[in-house]
Amino acid sequence: MKLCGADGKVDGDLGHCWARRIAPPNRCGPGIHKPASTSPLSGIKGDTLIDIGTGPTIYQFLSACESFREIIATDYADQNREELQRWLKRDPDAFDWTPVVKYVCELEGDREKRAEKENKVRSRGVQVLKCDVTQPEPLAPQAVPPADCLLSLLCLEGACKDLPPYHSALKNISSLVKPGGHLVLYTILDETFYMVGQRPFSCLYLRQEDVEEAVKEARIDFSFSVTDAKGACIVVARKIC
Repeated sequence: MKLCGADGKVDGDLGHCWARRIAPPNRCGPGIHKPASTSPLSGIKGDTLIDIGTGPTIYQFLSACESFREIIATDYADQNREELQRWLKRDPDAFDWTPVVKYVCELEGDREKRAEKENKVRSRGVQVLKCDVTQPEPLAPQAVPPADCLLSLLCLEGACKDLPPYHSALKNISSLVKPGGHLVLYTILDETFYMVGQRPFSCLYLRQEDVEEAVKEARIDFSFSVTDAKGACIVVARKIC
């Protein structure tokens, strides 16, 4: 995931990524849904899940680990991949996800299964790979099995400066999905920038019709879930061929 400031420069600051991707404790983030049955991943299962633009976070895997045997986490920034590896290796310096894990377990019906949930994520043999969505083969030179489901949260609109690269990036990542597999895309609408502290970061301005056109061009059959807030949509799509 390329983290671009308003000046167009790549920013590797880990705190920026956390501020962007972690919701406050009293609300659900894009990968944490209440009730759990309303998650866009509900009913989607398989062998392999690939997450594009993971950031330094693990919350999106807390429910997904129940439905997939293998998880592949990917990110452009070295700092984000290093932080993921710290958590997977139980490094004492890793970010403490305990409150988030407990919250997800509570949504799923048993707050006390926090340790079991963390162990299950780690047992999925999580690979942590570098990803560049601007490239035709985003994970090259690594070879991975075609995904049953590809997940991408708040990534492409930060990595692409205008619509043609956005279309290309969506095609690039959809090449990682097996025929009949699913793409789950969480994206921001009607936004051009956001602030982390005093630092502005650029965001590609997208309308729902822009996302629809890009998904169609990538030959993916889709449905949309759009909130009543101006600015967010979830795409759940199945690859046609």
